[in-house]
Amino acid sequence: MPPAKRVKSSADARPSAASARPTTDEVEGQSEFANLARQHWLQEASKRSGKVKVKNDVLKRDLWDTLEKEDFPTKSLLVLEGLQVLESYLWPGYGEESSNYHVLLIILIVNAKRRERLDAWEIFSDRPADFSDLFRRALSLAVDNTISWTVRTHVLVFIIYAFQSLDCAIIRKECAPLVSISIWHNLSTEEKRNAILESNPQVKKAWRASSRRYDSADDATKARLRFERSWLYTSVLDLLNVLYSQKTKPEQVLYCERFVEFLTDLQSQLPTRRYVNTLLKDLHVLPALTLSPVYTDEANSLLRDLSSLLTHYTYFTVDDQTGVQHTETEAYNQHCANLANLQRIALRNFPDKLTILALSNYGSIDTRPELEGLLAALTDEEIQKLTSLLSLRTSYPDSIGLAVHRKFLMEVLLSTFERRKTFQDTARDMSVLPTEETLLEIGLRRTDHYDGSHPLALPKLNLQYLSVGDFLWRSLVLYRCESFYAIRQNIEDALTRLKPESKRPGETTFAGSSKMALPIAKPTILDVAPPLVGDDIPAAVKAEVVIDLRRVSEHVRREWESLRPDDVLFLLAVDAAKSKKTMNGGGPLTDAEKLALVSVRAAEVVQILDDKGRAIRDVQAYFDGHNRSYTRRIQLKLDATSYKKDTEGKNNVYDCINLILRRSGRENNFKPVLQSIKDLTLSDVPLASWLHEVFLGYGDPAGATYKQLPNRIKRIDYRDTFLDWQHLIESLPGKIIEPSDDVSGSFGAPYVLETVEAPAEKTDSKPSKKRRRDAEPALISEIETLKVSTYKPPNNGPYPIDAPKLNSVRFTPTQIEAIISGTQPGLTIVVGPPGTGKTDVATQIINNIYHNFPEQKTLLIAHSNQALNQLFAKIVALDIDERHLLRLGHGEEDLETEGSFSKHGRVESFLENRDRYLLEVNRLAASIGAPGAHGNSAETAGYFNSAYILPMWAKFTEATKSPDVSAEDIVKAFPFHYYFSDAPQPLFPPDADREAVLEIANGCYRHISKIFTELADVLPFEILRRDRDKANYLLTNEARIIAMTSTHAAMRRGEIASLGFHYDNVVMEEAAQITEIENFIPLAMQKPKDGQMPLQRVVLCGDHYQNSPVIQSLAFRQYANLEQSLFSRLVRLGVPTIVLDQQGRARPSISSLYKWRYPSLGDLPHTQTQKEFLTANAGFKYDYQFINVPDYKGKGETEPTSHFIQNLGEAEYAVAIYQYMRLLGYPASKISILATYAGQRALIRDVLGHRCAKNPIFGMPKVVTTVDKYQGEQNDYIILSLTRTSRVGYLRDIRRLTVALSRARLGLYIVGRRQVFESCYELREAFELLLKRPDKLALVTGELWPTERLLLNTDAPAGEEDGNKEADGDSKGKGQEVVVSTAVATVPGEAIMEGVEHLGQYVYEMTNTRIKQLREERAGLAAVPQAVAATGESLVEDVAIGGDEQEGEDGAQVVEEDDAEEGVRVEGFEAEED
Repeated sequence: MPPAKRVKSSADARPSAASARPTTDEVEGQSEFANLARQHWLQEASKRSGKVKVKNDVLKRDLWDTLEKEDFPTKSLLVLEGLQVLESYLWPGYGEESSNYHVLLIILIVNAKRRERLDAWEIFSDRPADFSDLFRRALSLAVDNTISWTVRTHVLVFIIYAFQSLDCAIIRKECAPLVSISIWHNLSTEEKRNAILESNPQVKKAWRASSRRYDSADDATKARLRFERSWLYTSVLDLLNVLYSQKTKPEQVLYCERFVEFLTDLQSQLPTRRYVNTLLKDLHVLPALTLSPVYTDEANSLLRDLSSLLTHYTYFTVDDQTGVQHTETEAYNQHCANLANLQRIALRNFPDKLTILALSNYGSIDTRPELEGLLAALTDEEIQKLTSLLSLRTSYPDSIGLAVHRKFLMEVLLSTFERRKTFQDTARDMSVLPTEETLLEIGLRRTDHYDGSHPLALPKLNLQYLSVGDFLWRSLVLYRCESFYAIRQNIEDALTRLKPESKRPGETTFAGSSKMALPIAKPTILDVAPPLVGDDIPAAVKAEVVIDLRRVSEHVRREWESLRPDDVLFLLAVDAAKSKKTMNGGGPLTDAEKLALVSVRAAEVVQILDDKGRAIRDVQAYFDGHNRSYTRRIQLKLDATSYKKDTEGKNNVYDCINLILRRSGRENNFKPVLQSIKDLTLSDVPLASWLHEVFLGYGDPAGATYKQLPNRIKRIDYRDTFLDWQHLIESLPGKIIEPSDDVSGSFGAPYVLETVEAPAEKTDSKPSKKRRRDAEPALISEIETLKVSTYKPPNNGPYPIDAPKLNSVRFTPTQIEAIISGTQPGLTIVVGPPGTGKTDVATQIINNIYHNFPEQKTLLIAHSNQALNQLFAKIVALDIDERHLLRLGHGEEDLETEGSFSKHGRVESFLENRDRYLLEVNRLAASIGAPGAHGNSAETAGYFNSAYILPMWAKFTEATKSPDVSAEDIVKAFPFHYYFSDAPQPLFPPDADREAVLEIANGCYRHISKIFTELADVLPFEILRRDRDKANYLLTNEARIIAMTSTHAAMRRGEIASLGFHYDNVVMEEAAQITEIENFIPLAMQKPKDGQMPLQRVVLCGDHYQNSPVIQSLAFRQYANLEQSLFSRLVRLGVPTIVLDQQGRARPSISSLYKWRYPSLGDLPHTQTQKEFLTANAGFKYDYQFINVPDYKGKGETEPTSHFIQNLGEAEYAVAIYQYMRLLGYPASKISILATYAGQRALIRDVLGHRCAKNPIFGMPKVVTTVDKYQGEQNDYIILSLTRTSRVGYLRDIRRLTVALSRARLGLYIVGRRQVFESCYELREAFELLLKRPDKLALVTGELWPTERLLLNTDAPAGEEDGNKEADGDSKGKGQEVVVSTAVATVPGEAIMEGVEHLGQYVYEMTNTRIKQLREERAGLAAVPQAVAATGESLVEDVAIGGDEQEGEDGAQVVEEDDAEEGVRVEGFEAEED
């Protein structure tokens, strides 16, 4: 799937969302709420040990009234949330006697947390009884007609958030009774309920259990149960009452929208839908909603769209009780059965008026017009009677204003019996290519300004799904919307830059320019192929456009010329006259008119030609030649469906096309990905049966693990997994390890482990069929017993290359647990905190599968090419035959291995190996004196093997099989002495016994056999002629480990599956960074065998505490939850995970900065013993330090273009630290500079380019990138810029902070604004550690890298040194205690940098000294490079640190427009601030 991008757009600014974020000054300054917090809870928070005493006047007057007066503004709520009012005041002070205002304030703050994607429920977990009381009071307030609709809406949102968090035990306990079977007490008639119960014995059993529970309860419990079973019913009646009220206010409409969202959430998950769907259908919620005045009001389009989504889920084709999805045929049969019931009742009770209805075929009466016409003959009383006979509700309580008249009952009948589209029908109608209508539809435009105040008519990715088809349908809708959203942003950005204008009627010119779009003449239609049999659209439509690249820069021209076949381009019709329309008699401008956009059509590239019609295949070669032209003719394939519609009208759309637009390659994969999702939605491709229920979120969460599956493998060869017997014993704690019967005592690797089944215990009594809700699943045995055996690895030949490559990693017990689980069939989830070696675990799993199951194929998936290449490089280094490895996708070119592992590279490798092995065949033939051209081809080599080698070896075997044959006789009989004359000698050691000589001889024959085995595999490549056939044969027949990115899998899913490709195992690396649909597609890239998927293993490796998938749109990320990964969802569902618990990357002191996120994480012994971890960082007092950077030149963070956030002071400070390290001798390759925002990354690169790039003293660091981009990477020394000075921003997501803090091995230096980050509640654990050290950079003079100085415990207490005192004058920063501690912590040569200017001056002086040394060493200026010689003169004037900055001249502060255009199209959270 293409990586998420951010595109600058005026429509995307979302001023309301941005302004809703409070700044640090508003939280920390002298605002009303900040002063209130300091007075009542912040100052005393750390001293409290018991319950907090809450003052009601503070709650009512100072908090509630202030918020209510301003209609509960988001910013004020976020200010209170940032001031920790919930954690420090509201919840500690809550009790049964608390006021309603207290409850409502908790609700408001919880809602604010949830909108910010912060954990809101963990705080309540230690007091479940109080939370239960709080939740019930919230439920009561939700149906309290005495409070305002605005407040009720906030309470309803709280309940919505609760039902979205059913993975939380305290939430699940409160929500489950509200949707249990007891709500069926509210069905219209007892007869209807009994009929439903009689049709399903399991449901009847549940009803009886519910009734018994009520009958046995005391009075207080009965009252609670009655409230629980009537709450939803009462709430729905309240909704109907609002819908039919006379004058509806905006706040009531918002309540209705939220309630429809709530009902949709209930209907879209099976546990909540199971009984709710029956009640909602009985209450006729959808017909009532459709006929209501609120629904029909033209202004309430969002309510109508939400209603459509609720309709979709209400009538979704799934069995509410079993969860089985109906096929299209089964759904139609169910529909026909309902019509048959209608016909029987109609004929029995209304023979005179409904005979035609009763005798008609189903197809003629299942549409609204037909059915309405047939029922029109009935009177009002007869309509009501028919409705009653059909067991449909005909009355409501008098308290609501819903009149049950003929129109209403007719709508009920029509909605009940009309034939509805299935989700497959809906998906079939969705186009994967956008037009101006789909790009500018109101539903998509609502996502532009989403701020959480209103719902959206979008499906959500939930904890559970109704079916696999439901999941695929949701993914299709959401990914399509997100893709079209990004495309529209690209178009808006290009048109903004192009500045279309109309100087003459009917003519549009472009005053600006954009590298992503070019003006063109209208396309030429080259060919329209006639429709295929049965179709009414052209089979293909081919067009051509001409572009002129003369006026664009060279790099832009090359980008246009690098377009490849199947790339999608966009043909735009732009009419500037449309944007000139004014309100003067013409009404407001539409979105399209504001952009001057008339139409949009997508087209796929077929090929690129030059001006003479010659295909350009090699752009570089073309421009190196003569007579080159800047004119290009691009041949395109148009969308046939759109073309047919466009040409049927009076105006041909293509006559108005005047602009062509492209998108960057990485983000333009939307069409093949959407097509793959659509094809899966319409197909019957199932999941593996053992994985189905766990994927949907039902059943036993551990049901897919190997211990619960019947096909568990009892005996597995773990080869080099264990290094020795001690390692084996240490790695399997809690298990009984016994040598097998044929060995005794300890012995060396390799080890074969066999599970010993414990005998089944006999029980006299009949076991109960009842299962307690909280009962743990039975274990296989209390203590597992393993029998261990070994074997002697075979001798594969006398050459060093024949020796197997063995693992040298001493795996930890949890790593071994993960390897054992991954080698067994089933689902394995490996949680790998930073530095714990999850890549090594995945590699060893693949290695074990490869050798234990040689007939199986493994699919290897990773989020990025970089992560995949790292994993693939480790696999290549193992004992795996390279001919069985295949790397698909363009990232193979970056793979740092000797061989080429792409499809075509593998084919070439096979042919190269053939030539090498054929030479060996010739040499072998010569060594035995066999005449003839045996090495001409793989085929002739096979004949040679059959005619000569096999008989010779058979003769040798026969001669040596007798035990009486001596070692000398075997050596004499060996037929290949001459062939192995170039092997290490002696081939047969003189003192070798008979068994050793035979083993050497067999090893030699295995070496020879491998030659002919390899040539036999090459034979098909000699027969096949087309490269495509060879590549496909390689994929389907030869490769056993196939690696690709999740994006490539999504793009090529249909193509790969159509080849008949089958695989048995899937291993995903960084699975928590992959969106759920990208997780799913690799599980469904093959067609079923005999109706079943052959998939046996799924191994997911990742870390849900690090970054999630990057989704730039706030609406899709937060509302639709599109950032959810399968990995994180399964963890939430309670699927067993294996958490790796020993890190070996970083110093223990650095790992402590993120260990609080991983309670069981420890450090491997080598981090405490190896020299590099024990020695200090040369020139630095501390191995990690947070450095406070105040405003630089009066500025903190800036935003030169939208969402492009920069901080010049931090950029200069980071570069200065880098320069200082380089002057001390640190290798540039060991230093990486990270930023939290793309704008800051660009600024740091600019500063580095100006100060360091051309200066050989400094050079460039290994990497300058964003934190998001650097996940999975590491380096010895990390310099990190936090950038923000007004608010915390995205780092408040602690997953990103975890990534940022865990990239460094030996040194971490963070530049940021202390005031912003130290008070953030979510980040407090890390910053409490960081700020134990002074926040001014502490250097150590007189050292060069590497130093011998040992790293001491130099942490100073919370006080400051050298005059760096606490801003509030706290006594902990003063006095003798600090002086003594500072003296203890002092390091000889210590120097404190007071700021960026101070450090700049220090680096400048060091640079001058270094230049002087170079001059002396090289005996004259002539030997010194010009750049170095000029450094002394340039630093004073140009280096911003310690000098004046001329803004905008060198790119260090002002971003040029072209750079900004590129810069804002970036991946990662750093691109956008919400």
